[in-house]
Amino acid sequence: MRLALYQPDIAQNTGTILRLCACLGVPVDVIGPTGFDMSDRALKRSALDYLDHVDLKRHISFSEFMDRRALSERRADGGRLILLSAHAETPHIHFAFEPNDILMLGRESAGCPESVHAQADARITIPMRPGLRSLNVAVTAAIVLGEALRQTNQFPSP
Repeated sequence: MRLALYQPDIAQNTGTILRLCACLGVPVDVIGPTGFDMSDRALKRSALDYLDHVDLKRHISFSEFMDRRALSERRADGGRLILLSAHAETPHIHFAFEPNDILMLGRESAGCPESVHAQADARITIPMRPGLRSLNVAVTAAIVLGEALRQTNQFPSP
């Protein structure tokens, strides 16, 4: 299981997600360009002392991320690209996660472009009350990652 952040806009959300992934042992891909300084110093400010505990890979672009993913697929560790979107129709609780899935979250300001949607193997959403747009990206990551880890029995052992 991996989490991928597509061109994140807000350092604090990224820091929260990095902390989440450090605690749960889930690797993270950050796909640039980002809307903030991605230096180690800036990340440490938002991720606190958890940055040293997360498996973080940075990608300069979505195409570079997809190229690396293609290499992983040729090895045994490649997984499906699952896009989390407020515009998807499949609820995350009705989706069958697999251990090597990559859960991708879009930009806080604009989500992911249609070209990214087109390359996803599946698109899922969190069911919400009608008339409300979306959840915070870090909250979304926690909800869906929790369900994916539960289904695949990948929570860390105490």
